[in-house]
Amino acid sequence: MADPKHDDEVVLLDENGSEGRFSHVLTFLYEGERYVALEPEDADGESDAEAEIVLLRVVSENGEDTYVSIDNEALLDEVFDEFLSLMDEIDEDDES
Repeated sequence: MADPKHDDEVVLLDENGSEGRFSHVLTFLYEGERYVALEPEDADGESDAEAEIVLLRVVSENGEDTYVSIDNEALLDEVFDEFLSLMDEIDEDDES
């Protein structure tokens, strides 16, 4: 049986081949592109409350998704603003 604690875990490789573990926070559309928000996990697999959110663009090729960094600083700011807006909406819905 799958461990529900790790159902939303994403493992990414950096340019040196080292693994980084992240929790999936949200996948969303912005300006016709898909983006994913990930939160780094610590060594115990727990989300770090002080951690930053990692935003990546989702590129689909041959039925497989690849996460690509957002190199344009202005676009990254726009995507982050959209992420914050969506998280606010989710929090408001949870409070209702």
